[in-house]
Amino acid sequence: MDAILEYFSSLNPASFLGALPGNIAQGILWGLMALGVFITFKLLNFADLTVDGSFATGGAVTAILLFNGVNIYVAVLAALAAGIISGLITGFLHTLLGIPDILSGILTQIALYSINLNIMGKSNLPISYRNYTLVVSSSNIMMAIIIGLAIAAVIIAAMYWYFGTEQGATIRSTGSNPAMSKAQGININASKVVALALSNGLVALSGSLFAQYQGFSDINMGRGAIVIGLAAVIIGQVLGEVIFRKRINFVIRLIFVVAGGVLYYIAMGIVLWLKMPTDDTKLFTAVIVAIFLAVPYLQNKSKTSFKKVAKQNAKNAN
Repeated sequence: MDAILEYFSSLNPASFLGALPGNIAQGILWGLMALGVFITFKLLNFADLTVDGSFATGGAVTAILLFNGVNIYVAVLAALAAGIISGLITGFLHTLLGIPDILSGILTQIALYSINLNIMGKSNLPISYRNYTLVVSSSNIMMAIIIGLAIAAVIIAAMYWYFGTEQGATIRSTGSNPAMSKAQGININASKVVALALSNGLVALSGSLFAQYQGFSDINMGRGAIVIGLAAVIIGQVLGEVIFRKRINFVIRLIFVVAGGVLYYIAMGIVLWLKMPTDDTKLFTAVIVAIFLAVPYLQNKSKTSFKKVAKQNAKNAN
């Protein structure tokens, strides 16, 4: 009992509150990556594992271009283009060569590990705000939050417009029912390639911004990115449906994807504040994702259970 009291007395709420802005900033930047995952996972119904590689590609391209004196905005656009190319490769592996979606993503991810090493020339490349002009930096967390929110707003507006166009509708249709879409004359392979390119472009953009924020690009910075992206998407979905229920629309879903990234990083901040072993961070991540993945299933199961239906029928009869 004394040990428990000593443990809780050692926790300093001020330290958690002090780290909170940093958690929010990181959550927003990872939320941008989650928007890319949202395209493939929710709209296209494509299990794309490319993101672990393309996230690091965005950071690698940005870092090496800054190191060679290229303007930061050009470097960010180049990172975006590199992510688009990564998505195109995955798309072509899947559509032209008939490789299953998961394997095509894994193949591109593995290839990108070596490509990223070749881009940077080593496993880690520093890009400190002291030496370079950066879009976001941990040296000014509040500005990073504002810029991150502004970029997120622009991307959400662009996605809302694009997926309302004819081409965007074909991507959503392909993910919803590929057989019917093909019967209606939609080129589902082209839709998959375009969606994968857009998704990984956003992922690489997020990787570029995150590398700037943390002050370096690392070959392993994208490891587990797909899990964090899924966590943000699922957390945002569950939270959005709880708050808005049937009134939730597409733009609100996109907003809550970014919010899911923020909530995920706040949750991880709480885990670290509770002095949990840092070696178990991936375990905590897996547990968080598993819980939120299970929530929609358990909700649907409870709504359609025989016991609940019987109670509802009895209520209606009375």
